[in-house]
Amino acid sequence: FIQMLRSAKKRDVLQLLRRAPEEMLPFIVEAAVAAQSVASLAALSDFLDFSKDPKSLLEKFLYAAAFSPRPSGELLRLVLDKLDGKQLAPEVQETGIVALGSLVGKLCQQKLCGLQEVKRGVETILRGLKGAKEESKVVIYLLALGNAVLPETIPTLLDHAEEGTTAIATAAISALRRFPTWHISGKVKQAMRRIFHEKRKSYEKTCRLAAAEILLDNEPLPMDVINILLAANELETETAMFLLLKVQSSLR
Repeated sequence: FIQMLRSAKKRDVLQLLRRAPEEMLPFIVEAAVAAQSVASLAALSDFLDFSKDPKSLLEKFLYAAAFSPRPSGELLRLVLDKLDGKQLAPEVQETGIVALGSLVGKLCQQKLCGLQEVKRGVETILRGLKGAKEESKVVIYLLALGNAVLPETIPTLLDHAEEGTTAIATAAISALRRFPTWHISGKVKQAMRRIFHEKRKSYEKTCRLAAAEILLDNEPLPMDVINILLAANELETETAMFLLLKVQSSLR
């Protein structure tokens, strides 16, 4: 079916979408995203109305885009255009932001970071993060940055990891854990030490454990291992056992 869509003209794909039974629409939308031909994406652009279509169909489209293994710049542009400047249902907006991060990250893996659409996607996420007032919205934008895995966003993630609420700090540290070892610099490790050892303020247990994992999973210094083991003596048994197992795993 996807192969057929790849060779179809825009008007044929559009006609298929408009005439399909309601229960078949999610399948056809997903297939049109997978086809990623100019015609199929143009048909989706004309067909999908983010102000009217049911949330389930819009989320199906966004999930299909987010999980696309090798997305194109055109697909990212379509998602950006559909999200841009519209009053959307909160669930659709959140799914869209997380999908943006995923598309940006996968395009950069394909060495396509220089595309105008990628730059626009990054700007959209960072602008949204800066303007977000509610904790839940900040977390969504941090999840998007975690999906994007862009080295230039590490300072932003560190700031939210150290200064944010528990939910925000957890999301920011989780995003940092997705970066490969060569991006976990001395500055990142210093911040993780401050969080784990609570140098500036108290942190919830999950934040501290996630910070310790970053230190142990990325070429740990002997002193970090020693300090984490010493700190484990003051933690509850279950948490201490978790850290001990992490250290043993690193040693192996």
